[in-house]
Amino acid sequence: MSYSEARYDRVEVPEEPPEIRVRGFDEVLHSYTKEEAIMEASRCLQCALPFCVEACPIAQDCRGYIGLVAGGQFDAAAHLTLRENPLATTLCKVCYHYCEDACIMRHRGVPIAIRHIKRAAMEFGNDQLAYVPSAPRNRRIAVIGAGPAGLMAAWELGLRGYGVTVFEKLKVVGGQAEAIPHYRMPGSELLQDLDRFKELDITFMPGTRGGVDVTPEGLLAEGYKAVYLAVGASKPGSPGIPGENLPGVIYALDFLLDVNEGRIAPLGKKIVVVGGGDVAVDSVRSALRLSPGADVSMVYRRTREEAPAGEEEIRETEPEGIHLYWLLSPLRVLGTDHVEGVEFEKNELSAPDASGRRSVVPIPGATQLLDCDTVIMAIGQKADLTGFSPDLKLKIGSKGWPEGIHPDTMTGVEGVFASGGRSVVHAMAAGTRAAESIEAWLAKKEGRAPIPRPDPFGAPVPPPTVPEGYSGPVWKP
Repeated sequence: MSYSEARYDRVEVPEEPPEIRVRGFDEVLHSYTKEEAIMEASRCLQCALPFCVEACPIAQDCRGYIGLVAGGQFDAAAHLTLRENPLATTLCKVCYHYCEDACIMRHRGVPIAIRHIKRAAMEFGNDQLAYVPSAPRNRRIAVIGAGPAGLMAAWELGLRGYGVTVFEKLKVVGGQAEAIPHYRMPGSELLQDLDRFKELDITFMPGTRGGVDVTPEGLLAEGYKAVYLAVGASKPGSPGIPGENLPGVIYALDFLLDVNEGRIAPLGKKIVVVGGGDVAVDSVRSALRLSPGADVSMVYRRTREEAPAGEEEIRETEPEGIHLYWLLSPLRVLGTDHVEGVEFEKNELSAPDASGRRSVVPIPGATQLLDCDTVIMAIGQKADLTGFSPDLKLKIGSKGWPEGIHPDTMTGVEGVFASGGRSVVHAMAAGTRAAESIEAWLAKKEGRAPIPRPDPFGAPVPPPTVPEGYSGPVWKP
């Protein structure tokens, strides 16, 4: 298909009407039919230079599985997807589809619905596959944190024949993915993904807190050959304003975890969510569903265009009746024995600096008051490093996760590695890089060449690491 012959209109993704979806946590976006998936995949130009793949943090060959779906080869599409992506069932619901942002069709019309085509591949193709480990290496690696980074590292190492023990402080595996609302991901997807790990020598230890129940140094002393610290950023950030400890102020990540576990206390009738990221959007939409008839607002200190949340997520809020306020920063929470409102400072943006970024500048004396009885703080998270030794010399990443101090992600303690990522798929990419670093470090110690990722399904010849035409990633960690 040539560019001039391409169809520019996307096959509409089935979506629950706003007036119905706000009544509960049923899934908002639905699957394509087989015919719709084939029709949408047929819009793909199959670019010689795969911009979509280069935009993907895990270099998923989306061009490849789109072409297979276009030809009705759903089994092959599912196989190709799972060959590179062990959390594909999860990602086809929650990935922020950086691939679509890079799609060349975006310049003329609407980008290919890549995430939804992946979903069709997984739902209509044979996804009942099991990963096959290489010959056992008789060495065990510890992973602290069972979020996307930890799971990806465990998969990479398990495929290479290592035994892996994954420690997770929550009672369930998944890390912050467990906080994703069910209207985006109903809840069984991660279990479907993990079922494909069953042949790998991976042991999960939920309810075990890193830094408290186990420490990296202690695990090395027990005989683990390396430790990967993938604890993410699970501790809520504090705005540091008067009144933030009043009853009625809650923190977003804890709130979302409580919602999914069915233990949330009743909310008020005027709810304000402070923040503009994905956690903020998930919180405000969840609050609306939990409090029918409530007045629900989200407030962010920058503009809509600069909000870090996915555009798709923000777009879905307003039809649901959520109020969005921009260029406002919280000054103080009002109230005596309970939240009565929030006073915000009005902002404007400065001229762009050399990097093109515009700073937030308060407007002197300009404030705005929003009445409310519940405030949900979603202003970012940071790592909970309670109990971890300062000898690790951990750096803190851009969104609060801990990182090693060396280019290979090793920390200040030899054999201990640490990293994370700003989204599910970025965290997965971090897990892959950490596993490769661990393998390279162990190979050097043992005087051998590093083992590349083998074919996950046991084929004698590993697949190419990147598809034809790929020149390199265009994203930054």
